[in-house]
Amino acid sequence: MDWVSFPWDKAFVVLTVVVSGVGIVIGIIVPAIGQAVVATKAMNALARQPEAKDAINQALIISLALLESLAIYILAVILILLFANPLQKYIVTLAK
Repeated sequence: MDWVSFPWDKAFVVLTVVVSGVGIVIGIIVPAIGQAVVATKAMNALARQPEAKDAINQALIISLALLESLAIYILAVILILLFANPLQKYIVTLAK
């Protein structure tokens, strides 16, 4: 195989789409599992100490917001990779 005639621009686009697909799947599953763990622990804490519900609810809301922001950041990075990839112009110029 001749590496000079290899279609680097097409391979880069395919690789970007594959990596973005895997990244979005992992980026959704991991925060979802984290949110389930946090909610489970909060429900256990509420069952043990119902008088501390205000402090537990406050910590729960902050934890869930931080976990959800992680998923939103991952989505933003994946969308940037798919639609405004900063490396694509360099790869396309190398392919020519």
